[in-house]
Amino acid sequence: MGFLYSQFFITPPYPKGNFSGKTVVITGSNVGLGKEAARHYARLGASRLVLAVRSIEKGNEAKQDIMSTTNHKDTQVWKLDMSDYNSVKAFAKRAESELDRIDIFIANAGVARSEYQVQNGHEQCIDVNVISTILLMANMMPKMSETAARFNTRPTFSVTGSSTYAHTTFPQRSAPDGGILTALSDPDTCKRYWDQQYPVSKLIQLLLVRQIADQHPASEFPVTINIANPGLCWSELGREATGWGFYLVRLVLARSTEVGSRTVFHGGASGAETHGKYLNDCKIEEPTAPVTGAAGKEGQERISAEVLRAIDAIQPGVSKNFLIK
Repeated sequence: MGFLYSQFFITPPYPKGNFSGKTVVITGSNVGLGKEAARHYARLGASRLVLAVRSIEKGNEAKQDIMSTTNHKDTQVWKLDMSDYNSVKAFAKRAESELDRIDIFIANAGVARSEYQVQNGHEQCIDVNVISTILLMANMMPKMSETAARFNTRPTFSVTGSSTYAHTTFPQRSAPDGGILTALSDPDTCKRYWDQQYPVSKLIQLLLVRQIADQHPASEFPVTINIANPGLCWSELGREATGWGFYLVRLVLARSTEVGSRTVFHGGASGAETHGKYLNDCKIEEPTAPVTGAAGKEGQERISAEVLRAIDAIQPGVSKNFLIK
């Protein structure tokens, strides 16, 4: 009922503010929600805007569109392929050396697959939406922490989440210790629970954001980390979905891309009060099952430990970036 009420009756507020002097980075920003959120930051005066995209050609098209509608002067297009760990690490290294500051980082890129695919040893939704996203987040922490200290400000790293997190029972959480990620990529298990694969990837994002904040509260950590739900929108994410049913649901319920982007913008523009929080309709909202309660907490701790071990296997010691104070 909350989802339907939100889609029908709630319109997120039109973005306002002054972002002069700020550097904003948005992944997956050549189309859809990321592009429209980038346009809002450009319109509101962000000094530097980085579109982090897989296709430079499409990124340049988005850049020209944004600059022509906002008169923004410093929009840059950088290569970032979230399906390639080396690309994630190279992007972070470039940001460290070429950007003097990062005030807002929005991890908007993600995938929703219609069929089972494996990359880097993991099912693709889990690989891109979870492992690469947390690897990217960890790599951004040193530069964002440096920004906080150098400019006496509080940067924000916001993940684009989804209310679908509540539509999974997370059956893989019953796997033996250390075996949740394996179960999430097991072909037989994926086939049995395929309709839950994307929702469970968004659930794990939420659990990781909460776990990091639990271990590193806002009073001790210089960067705000949150997760924002844009609701059901017209975007490229569902491009693999087929059938009249899905089309009609989107036709009746979906927000426009621009309206949905307001929530993505809000996640990045929010401060310490949103650290570790789930944002819905541009407001803090307490998550529901399967996040809350003793079972939710146990699942949060177990999957978080596995994901942090996974990123350390990719880049030894990178999870220690969350220890920055």
